[in-house]
Amino acid sequence: MIWHLNCYNENEKIVHPACGEAWKHFDCTHPDFANEPRNVRLGPCTDGFTAFGQSASPYSCWPVFVSVYNLPPAMCMKEEYVFLSLIIQGPQSSGKNIDVMLRPLIDDLKQLWYSGVETYDSFRRQYFLMRAAIMWTISDCPGYAMLSGWSTHGRLACPYCMENSKAFWLENGRKTSFFDCH
Repeated sequence: MIWHLNCYNENEKIVHPACGEAWKHFDCTHPDFANEPRNVRLGPCTDGFTAFGQSASPYSCWPVFVSVYNLPPAMCMKEEYVFLSLIIQGPQSSGKNIDVMLRPLIDDLKQLWYSGVETYDSFRRQYFLMRAAIMWTISDCPGYAMLSGWSTHGRLACPYCMENSKAFWLENGRKTSFFDCH
């Protein structure tokens, strides 16, 4: 779980998220978290699907997985280290109410961030206070819109550009377009 301490770039290529700027910025911003290398860095990911196909009666299923990024690249995305934390299901997409469904997971993650949990380190044979942080989320645009509450439609759809968007209206296509954005 402390593999990320020895992360290095091979030929200036990022081989693991720990080599990236976001990880380093997080460490600088939260040194109390970074000082304990056994603290866990997580990445929730979700994507919805219609369980019985498009032509069947509408039924939505949104699995929420949590990945652990403290592990080496060969293990990070292995099935045994990606945890199915929640399944949100129903006759239709949960839409803006997804936060209600995510509340138990969010409460657990908040406890891990603020209070931590006493955990046994079998390698060092000692207990320590383990904390966890969400580094980022992974989802497609509709999933991103549901998780963040940000509209992914229209001129202000890009959460990076916001009001400085280079979006323009296609008269014949009758929709907003983003070209050469970033």
